[in-house]
Amino acid sequence: MTAFEPIRFEPGYRRVATAIAARILDRTLREGDSLPPETELAEQFAVNRSTIREALRELESADLVTRRRGTKRMVVTRPAADQIAGRVGQSLALHDVTVREVWQTLELIEPPIAAEAALHADAAAIEQLRAAVSRYAADHETAQQAVAGVADFFRAVAAASGNRVLPMTQEPLLLLLVAALEVMIDRAPPARGRIAVAQQHVLAAIEAHDAVAARDWMGKHVRDFRRGFEISGIDVDSPVPAPRRD
Repeated sequence: MTAFEPIRFEPGYRRVATAIAARILDRTLREGDSLPPETELAEQFAVNRSTIREALRELESADLVTRRRGTKRMVVTRPAADQIAGRVGQSLALHDVTVREVWQTLELIEPPIAAEAALHADAAAIEQLRAAVSRYAADHETAQQAVAGVADFFRAVAAASGNRVLPMTQEPLLLLLVAALEVMIDRAPPARGRIAVAQQHVLAAIEAHDAVAARDWMGKHVRDFRRGFEISGIDVDSPVPAPRRD
């Protein structure tokens, strides 16, 4: 005889939040649209206003709604890319992802991103990439400056691809990379100079719209991070530090 699974209990406010979120995610409710007042929502859902308030708090914490300034009305919003990345990065850290797993994933995604940038970068994107390379070359004395410059370079390459999904996919990994590099970079003295050289080569390949060279140099660049961790004596199977929240 087939066994039935237990029915999952969900509090009323969560069912209300799920229903409203579904309207937001299917674009019935769009960014900037106002939600009905709490009393009207309570009537529509046939629940108490306290249930509505809890549902709205849950949606607000997920950055799906926000309170319009100077009023009690809630409006539909969408999470900013950095908020999404911060949550994902922290979640990965809480799952004890390792340094090895981070750079292995970077090895998988960064070379193809560089190739896409070489194929699709326009003049404005290339100028942004040049600026990121110049900033790193001019200002990488402290560990914090150096790793910020590394992350900005990767972001500029992804932006140059013209694919908006790539930067949002990349960002949680960059937050973890920054946290790991801050531990490593001062223990591997040649790292700063090697990073600058690799950035120049990737930039030159993208400027020339040479996808093969961009992919190859980005692959070498990411593999060099692995070498930096190894020569600095850091256990690559140790968990990555949790990214900082600024």
